[in-house]
Amino acid sequence: MPGIDKLPIEETFEDSPQTRSLLGVFEEDAAAISKYSQQLFQAMHRIYDAQNELSAATHLTSKLLKEYEKQRFPLCCDDEVMSSTLQQFAKVIDELSSCHAVLSTQLADAMMFPITQFKERDLKEILTLKEVFQIASDDHDMAINRYSRLSKRRDNEKVKGEVMEDVYTSRKKQHQTMMHYFTALNTLQYKKKISLLEPLLGYMQAQISFFKLGSENLTQQWEDFLTDIGTSVQNVRREMAGEVDVMQQTIQDMEQANDLLYMPDPDPSLVPVNRNLTRKAGYLNTRNKTGLVSSSWDRQYFFTQGGNLMSQARGDVAGGLVMDIDNCSVMAVDCEDRRFCFQITSFDGKKVAILQAESRKDCEEWIATINNISKRIYLSENPEEIAARVNQSALEAVTPSPSFQQRHESMRPSTQGRPQAARASSVSSAGSETASPALSVLSLDALVAPNTPIQFDIISPVSEEDAGQAKAAGQGRTNPFGESEGTPAEESEGSILHQLFIARFLGCMEVRNADSSDVIYETMRQILAARAIHNIFRMTESHLLVTCECLKLIDPQTQVTRLRFPLSSVVLFASHQENKRLFGFVLQTAEGRVDGRPIIVCYIFESNNDGEKICDSVGLAKQIAFHSEMDRKATEKKKEQDKAKEKQQEELSKQKQIEKVSQKIYQNHNIVSYSH
Repeated sequence: MPGIDKLPIEETFEDSPQTRSLLGVFEEDAAAISKYSQQLFQAMHRIYDAQNELSAATHLTSKLLKEYEKQRFPLCCDDEVMSSTLQQFAKVIDELSSCHAVLSTQLADAMMFPITQFKERDLKEILTLKEVFQIASDDHDMAINRYSRLSKRRDNEKVKGEVMEDVYTSRKKQHQTMMHYFTALNTLQYKKKISLLEPLLGYMQAQISFFKLGSENLTQQWEDFLTDIGTSVQNVRREMAGEVDVMQQTIQDMEQANDLLYMPDPDPSLVPVNRNLTRKAGYLNTRNKTGLVSSSWDRQYFFTQGGNLMSQARGDVAGGLVMDIDNCSVMAVDCEDRRFCFQITSFDGKKVAILQAESRKDCEEWIATINNISKRIYLSENPEEIAARVNQSALEAVTPSPSFQQRHESMRPSTQGRPQAARASSVSSAGSETASPALSVLSLDALVAPNTPIQFDIISPVSEEDAGQAKAAGQGRTNPFGESEGTPAEESEGSILHQLFIARFLGCMEVRNADSSDVIYETMRQILAARAIHNIFRMTESHLLVTCECLKLIDPQTQVTRLRFPLSSVVLFASHQENKRLFGFVLQTAEGRVDGRPIIVCYIFESNNDGEKICDSVGLAKQIAFHSEMDRKATEKKKEQDKAKEKQQEELSKQKQIEKVSQKIYQNHNIVSYSH
């Protein structure tokens, strides 16, 4: 072809510097062609890969559309129109997939094969010949160098012959290799144009064939079908736009309605507590023990289902049973590391759950809801209406009194009468509807009078009477138990038993009798219910000192005695069998009323310890006091007997002395008479 420079094959034998310089230009051109061809090959290979991927994806799409009618979508009913439409689409796309497969085959044959041949065969041949020519040229240079160093003497003909043979062989090899190399470089100029034009020609022919095949398959019938489908899509889009507008309006309404609920602890005056619920759901934190003294909190979704409390972790398919809350007891508790906590105890006392709500309102609603479920209100036809009536009745029946001092002053126990104390343990839940055997005979009204005020606080830290005694004694210093010197503290100092417990005062109320421990259980139930209804969560913590003479409530900060109960007035004490931390005792005084009837008051406490241990301590104190009293009476009786014996001995001694004196006087009288 004119205009293409050639490497002169005739000058290969001379191997002049000009020839070598021209060879370097052709080698640079071959390297540039190789680099460009590699880039073009990568681009065309991407086209081929993309076409293969398109063919495979089109075939997979057709396959999935055919399988639509076999799918079972949870939110979609059987739609025959949709299924038939997708089947028609699958048919069209399947035909297109066949066209794409044909196009892929044509691209492989007409586009990829020529450029691959040029890259793998022609360019590699140039590189191979270049390496062979370089080796032959180096061998020729070495042979010429050895030949040039031959000696002039004739005695080394053998070596000279070997060198000359080496020069002949290397020169011939270099010449032949150089001629083939020049020929390949000259031919590359023609192959370059063929390798560029032939793949492009194959690509264009394959595309034209593909478009012709597609136009033959997509007839007017398919165009009408696609037009109808486009109209249907527009209708669905308009329906979606209308639905989106409705949902956006719902979102705005919900945001305005729930704006106050976004705060974790909303104001109760703005978001009132609903105490008439019989169903509730929401997230709570539950406490799990991880060791003897350590625990962890897990956040789970809790909900009520009939008489059961269920929980479900995020990601779980269904909820699991936490406990049966029929006839259970629920109360707010004070946790050291968490707020808004409440405790649920099952009816048999075997399960206890401590949960934390997000807010005070949420905590109160959970407590009220579980209380309503515990009473089995959910089984009625109108549970919320019945719950409202029950809560209103409880609100009217239980009216807490703000003052504790007046009742305590009017009910100050005296030391008269020492009835035997009863010791019992609980057999039913404080919130249970099933009564104990004693309650089957005695009604609740026989235990606690309706509308009885409840005292929740301890206002006076020390009674005025004790303060007056301290002033009269003239001593300003107090001992660790908050008593002045010369006051009843001397009694506790001489006591055999000293046991100290931490107790939180829940409340007290007057009861009608102290015949059964059911009085304490019913008082517990009413006080806990009243605290829940009136949102009273604060409890006064004190140190309960048990001695053989009295029970004392001592301020843990100031060590001042808040209340003092003579042990002789404690006629009944019991702990709750299910909630081990609850205990109470009943005080009875013989005086205090105008009609002379005794005053009976039940005090309820919560402790960190087991309530039975505290009751056992009180029982032990009463036994020690009883035996001490019996020993004291026996000692006094023995003293009286000894005193009577001493008095009798004195009388006998006096009688003997009188007899001796009489006898002596008689003897003297006889002597005088004889002398006369």
